[in-house]
Amino acid sequence: QVQLVASGGGLVQAGGSLRLSCVASGGTFSMYAMAWFRQVPRKEREFVAAISWSGGTTYYGDSVKGRFTISRDNAKNTVYLEMNSLKPEDTAVYYCAARLGPLSATMHEYAYWGQGTQVTVSS
Repeated sequence: QVQLVASGGGLVQAGGSLRLSCVASGGTFSMYAMAWFRQVPRKEREFVAAISWSGGTTYYGDSVKGRFTISRDNAKNTVYLEMNSLKPEDTAVYYCAARLGPLSATMHEYAYWGQGTQVTVSS
């Protein structure tokens, strides 16, 4: 079993930056592909970014491409999401997720999920 704890959310103004962190425990972190998803009420959970077990491959959703950067530090069992040029439409609960296998943009392919951290971007 893998436990994930997300943190770093908060309130920022449009154009600002925020860094999210997700710390994993209970498994071998270096074996897992990691991802970030986000969700607002009454909307489907949306893919944000994913990173391979080695960190050598990354993939981003179209809405965040060029603004967000995903990275990982396997020595610290941590994945990060650096968010820049934030927009009000980025407001959501952000969830980190893990899976044994290659990176994926499909929500149901991730077996382990963090509790989520709220990001609010004001205009």
